[in-house]
Amino acid sequence: MMKPLSAVLLFLLSPAIFAADFSKGPVIKNYGGVAEVTQTAPLSGKEHFKVAFDVAEQGEHGKTNRRFESLARFLNMQARAGVPPQQVELALVVHGKAGFDLLGNKFFVEKFGGENPNAPLLAELQKHGVRVILCGQSAAYQEIDNTQLLPGVEMALSAMTAHALLQQNGYTLNPF
Repeated sequence: MMKPLSAVLLFLLSPAIFAADFSKGPVIKNYGGVAEVTQTAPLSGKEHFKVAFDVAEQGEHGKTNRRFESLARFLNMQARAGVPPQQVELALVVHGKAGFDLLGNKFFVEKFGGENPNAPLLAELQKHGVRVILCGQSAAYQEIDNTQLLPGVEMALSAMTAHALLQQNGYTLNPF
């Protein structure tokens, strides 16, 4: 019979025993930590991904938007699994209050009092071919003008339109 103290210690130590090692890279070096996984059906390296990510929630104040970082995780995961980065095409469709996370530093400072913590991640994603698309309807509602955006951010008529066009071009929608 296990003594109560032993059961408590086992419970407290269990997460440490089973904790995965999440590390960043190889594609996006400073973002997108992933764990090594022994796959039941490993990828062949011949896969081609075209995936759209939809983000409506603004990130926490002073922190990178975790939903934006999902694209870095996706790129890093596929590369570690043997899929070359040039076979991964990603689009980030942003709407709602998350549109503020696409503001250039000057405008972000004016609105929130500090530099945009998303700017370095978004620049790195764009270097790897990620399209960053803002919903024009959300931008109009939030009073965000094209000139206020980080470099390379595209303004769409709407997020709905952006997703419809991406689907017509073979993109699937990532549910996470």
